[in-house]
Amino acid sequence: MSSALSPTPTPTLAETLKQRRDRLSKRINFPVVLHSGRPPSRNFPANVYRFRASSHFLYFAGLPLPNAAVYLDGGNLTLFVDEASPAAALWHGPSPSRQELAETIGADDAYPMAELTNYLPNAVSLTHAETAQHQGLIEAIVDLRSRHDPGAIAAIRQAVTVSITAHHAGMAATPGAKTEAQVRAAMEQVIMAADMACAYNSIVTVYGEVLHNEHYHHSIQP
Repeated sequence: MSSALSPTPTPTLAETLKQRRDRLSKRINFPVVLHSGRPPSRNFPANVYRFRASSHFLYFAGLPLPNAAVYLDGGNLTLFVDEASPAAALWHGPSPSRQELAETIGADDAYPMAELTNYLPNAVSLTHAETAQHQGLIEAIVDLRSRHDPGAIAAIRQAVTVSITAHHAGMAATPGAKTEAQVRAAMEQVIMAADMACAYNSIVTVYGEVLHNEHYHHSIQP
């Protein structure tokens, strides 16, 4: 008597990141530093745009940490990020400590950003001038990311599920909407409620020939 196979459980974030580091270490034989980037300012320094960390940093670090870096060496991960200041806690609420972040992503060590300079001389980064190691790093990362692992597939499925729900919401709102903006709002509130963000401006337009509409004031007719 046969029984249905149970689905393979999705690995934890730390397990997924460890598997990715191990696969990278089989393709290169030198340490790597990946930076997350900084949120760009808008009209004054404290007013910043929504932060989107470097895709390669996210692939190996797992969390969208601003002003952070990771050092990858032989499957090991060292995290570099500063502790949140008391002022940050006042404005934005409590933040996880550096050690808590390290535990979440399975880092072997964690230090303030100032310590990163001690690791840079022997490491290769994507911002290096063109060298054989730099090219080897690019090829290794492209090779890894060209075949999705269970963690990436789970993230894609989540994004697809939310996107479908958002499109259904937009379709439902269209008969009673007066402008494109109202349809856009119905769709994006679903995405925001899932704590996600659009990859680019929503394409909501009464002009089907417009490839990327950036204005949503046009009236919707029956």
